[in-house]
Amino acid sequence: MANKIIELRNITKSFDGQVVLDNISLDIYDNEFLTLLGPSGCGKTTLLRLIGGFETPDAGDILFMGQRINDLPPHKRNVNTVFQRYALFPHLNVFDNVAFALRERKVPRQEIDQRVEEMLSLVALTGFEHRSVTRLSGGQQQRVAIARALVGRPRVLLLDEPLAALDLKLRKDMQQELKKIQKATGITFVFVTHDQEEALSMSDTIVVISEGRIQQIGASQDVYNEPKNAFVADFIGESNIVDGVMRQDRSVSFSGQTFVCVDEGFAPNEPVDVVVRPEDVDIVPPEAGMLRGVVTSVTFMGVHYEVIVDIGGFKWMIQTTDFVDVDEHIGLVIEPDAIHIMKKSEYSGLYGDYASFSNEFDELSDAESEADE
Repeated sequence: MANKIIELRNITKSFDGQVVLDNISLDIYDNEFLTLLGPSGCGKTTLLRLIGGFETPDAGDILFMGQRINDLPPHKRNVNTVFQRYALFPHLNVFDNVAFALRERKVPRQEIDQRVEEMLSLVALTGFEHRSVTRLSGGQQQRVAIARALVGRPRVLLLDEPLAALDLKLRKDMQQELKKIQKATGITFVFVTHDQEEALSMSDTIVVISEGRIQQIGASQDVYNEPKNAFVADFIGESNIVDGVMRQDRSVSFSGQTFVCVDEGFAPNEPVDVVVRPEDVDIVPPEAGMLRGVVTSVTFMGVHYEVIVDIGGFKWMIQTTDFVDVDEHIGLVIEPDAIHIMKKSEYSGLYGDYASFSNEFDELSDAESEADE
């Protein structure tokens, strides 16, 4: 088992009387790529700033390698931060930006040269040493910021939405690069994002946060396939979330039918939330379906169609490579292992119906959340 490098113990933090982090405990391990994921205003950046030493908790303890560091200033922590705005020195070239902290620490010149070259090679900027940082693209500036943060060999690198300003293609490339850099250096990365795909593609561990509280901690596949509650199911990927009743182990009723599922350990006739991912539903002729509905909209997404189906007044989303048409009557088949059962929670009934769904609405709320950050 890897060593714990950072321990957060019962951390609470308020601003202007409003609780931003509510009794949070979290262990971060050596050589881990851990992502703090949640919507705008959930407290994830505050958590990062506490680890970096830019904020102090109102209650609770932060331990680094077993030592309490609540009051240790940022420059004395073996931690470095890459901010959303890269904060490079515009009057210095690439080499001097990366070398800056080493020169401050009076590292011998030969060692500085060697370490800066090593870092520029790691972030694929060999040959850019004398380039002015103001003449670099956003992605190149991002790489310089990462090299500068890593050259001091911190135990932990904190990254606050560092890819938010990049266009989609560059963002995808940088996600792969960051993962490679983390593996190559063995440094613990703590990454903040509100982008679910980014979190799923990069992380060893995802910490899902809502309203200042941790909702779930787990590997990417676990958080996606076994969400703990309706908030997590909805926030990570698309989800149909319907009210159900657990009849007995491995038997659940929802949408007027009873289904075989793989979950157990619930009380007989316990009300539950049922999650079915859109890609896990098969479309069949109506008479062959376990459920039947009417198609209300079809959107072509490139690889698949997103189909909204009205089943008894509840709108489901289905992702399929088969074309169906609006107003068509269809049947749905759902395999037992495609049905995931969750306990009722404060988030029950808030998510999972696609009655008001449109991609434009999704993009609009994304743009708003980026403006909020």
